[in-house]
Amino acid sequence: MDDDRILERERLQIELIRELDFEELQVEEVEEDSPDYDEDDLAAFRVTSHTRLSDNLGADELIFNPDVASLHTYLGEVEDTPNRIASVDGGTVLKLPLFYLEGVVLFPESTLPLRIIQSSFLAAVERALNQTNAPCTIGVIRVYREGHQFKYATVGTTAEIRQYRRLSDGSFNVITRGQQRFRLKRRWTDVEGFPCGEVHIVDEDVPLRTPRDAFGKLVPVSNLRGRCDSSKMSTFTPHRDTDEQSVANSEESFEGSLTLSEKRLHYSAVDSLMDGWTSSDDDQVVRTSNIQSSAAHSYSSRSIGCSGQDDKNESGNGKSPVSQGKGQKHYRLTSFREKTDLNRFRMAPRAFWPHWVYRMYDSYHLAQRAADLWKQIVGVPNMEAVVNKPDILSFFIASKIPVSESIRQELLEIDGVSYRLQREIELLESFDLVRCKHCQTVIARRSDMLVMSSDGPLGAYVNPHGYVHEIMTFYKANDIALRGRPVLKDSWFPGYAWTIANCATCETQLGWLFTAANKKLKPSSFWAVRSSQVADDMR
Repeated sequence: MDDDRILERERLQIELIRELDFEELQVEEVEEDSPDYDEDDLAAFRVTSHTRLSDNLGADELIFNPDVASLHTYLGEVEDTPNRIASVDGGTVLKLPLFYLEGVVLFPESTLPLRIIQSSFLAAVERALNQTNAPCTIGVIRVYREGHQFKYATVGTTAEIRQYRRLSDGSFNVITRGQQRFRLKRRWTDVEGFPCGEVHIVDEDVPLRTPRDAFGKLVPVSNLRGRCDSSKMSTFTPHRDTDEQSVANSEESFEGSLTLSEKRLHYSAVDSLMDGWTSSDDDQVVRTSNIQSSAAHSYSSRSIGCSGQDDKNESGNGKSPVSQGKGQKHYRLTSFREKTDLNRFRMAPRAFWPHWVYRMYDSYHLAQRAADLWKQIVGVPNMEAVVNKPDILSFFIASKIPVSESIRQELLEIDGVSYRLQREIELLESFDLVRCKHCQTVIARRSDMLVMSSDGPLGAYVNPHGYVHEIMTFYKANDIALRGRPVLKDSWFPGYAWTIANCATCETQLGWLFTAANKKLKPSSFWAVRSSQVADDMR
C-alpha cells in the first residue's frame, strides 16, 4: 500500500509538471557575460515554474521546489514496469544481475537512477526485466579503490526496476528503488558479459521495545545487594524514578502493544541478558544471609548470657535451661524470618541494570531520539511518518545523512535496528565539518547544509555517461576552485547550470557549483559535494 501511494504521488507530480510545460514563464534576458543557453536549455526553465512563493520575498521571486529534483526529470519520460513482486522472505537465496557502483551505497527505500549504455549492462537489464524468480530486480554492490586495486563490498541491496525508458540508440534510462539488504555469497560473469551473483537476503530483526510495565518497577540487583537484613527487607518497596513514573503514566502499556512474536523475541533477549547475573547475585545474597544469621545467633547468645542470670545448666555452659530454650526459640524465629525474606527477595522482580540502560536498546525510544535530532539538524524530509517504524526510519536516515560513503557502507552492514540507530544518533550529534578526503581541507560545515531535494540533503544522480554520483548540498563552501563555464544541459536541478568544482588545495574534483539561470529563482546558487570525496572524520 505504501508503494502504491508513492507511485500515485509521483504520477500526480509528473502530470503537474507536464501541464506546467504549457504555461508561459517569463525568462530574464541573459547578460553578455552569462553562459550561452539555447532554446532547448531554456525549455528546462518551464519545470521551475512548479515552485512556491516565499512570504519573505517579493511576489515575482521563485523558490525552487525540492520535489522536482527527487523526480529525476532530466531522464525524460519513463514507463512503469509490469510484473513487479513484493519483498521476498529473509533467508531466501537469489541469483541476480549485479551492478558494481563506485561511490554509491544503496539502502532499502532509496531511489537510484541509472543510465545504461554499455552493452553488457544492457543485457543485464534485459535479464532482470524477464527473469522469473525475481522479476525487475538487480543487486547493487559498492565498489571502492584501495591503492591500485578495486575492492567489493560483501553487503549490498536489491533494487527493483520501477520505471524505465528505452532510447532510440538502444540505451536505457532506469529508475530503481532499494528493497532488501543481502550478503554476497559468490559472484561470476555471465556468458553475455555482465556480472551475476548469488545473494542471501538478510533476515531483518524485529524492532524491540523495552516494556516499561516490566522494567519500570524494577530495582537494579546491585541496589539490593546486602539488603537481606530482615528489618530492611520487610520494609522494601521497589522504587522508580520520577521521570519514568511520568512516562509510564502518560503512555500505553508496552506489553499490550507487542505482538506475540515480538513478545517472544523481547523476553528471550531480556532473559539472555539477565541469566548471567541472577545466579551469581543469589549466591552473594545467600552468603550475606548466612553471615548475618551467624552474627545474629552469636549476638543473641551473648546477650542472653549477660542478662544477669548466674545460674548454670548441667552442662556448664553458663546458661539456665530456661534462658537456653529462649535463645534457641529466638534463633529459630530469626532464621525463619531471614529465610522467608530471602525467598521474597528471590521472587521479587529484578533487573541488573537501571531502566535507562534498557532504553538504550529500545528501538522505538531510539527512533524518536533520532527523528528529533534529524528535525533539529536537517529538517527535510520529515521523519514523523515513520517514527513508529524504527527499522524503516533507520534506513531512511542512513540513506540521507550527509556523511562519507564508507561510513554509510558501515551503516548498511550493521545488523540490528537499535545498533544502527545508536550509530546514527552518534553521527548526527558529532557531524560538523566536511573535509576533502585527499588533503583534509575543510570544505563546508554542518551549518552550511542546504536541502535541495525532498529526498534529503544527500541523494544519487546519474550523468549522461552513466556515472552515478551521490552528492550532498550546501549553500556555502570553502577552498574550492571552479573549472570551465556553466552548463545548463542535463542539469539535475532544473533551472540551474552546473560548473565543475575542484579542491583548491589538491585539485581533486569535489563536485559542482549550481547557479540559477533565472535571477528570480532562489537560491541563486549552491554547492554539490560528492560523498565519495569526503573524509570519514567529520568532527
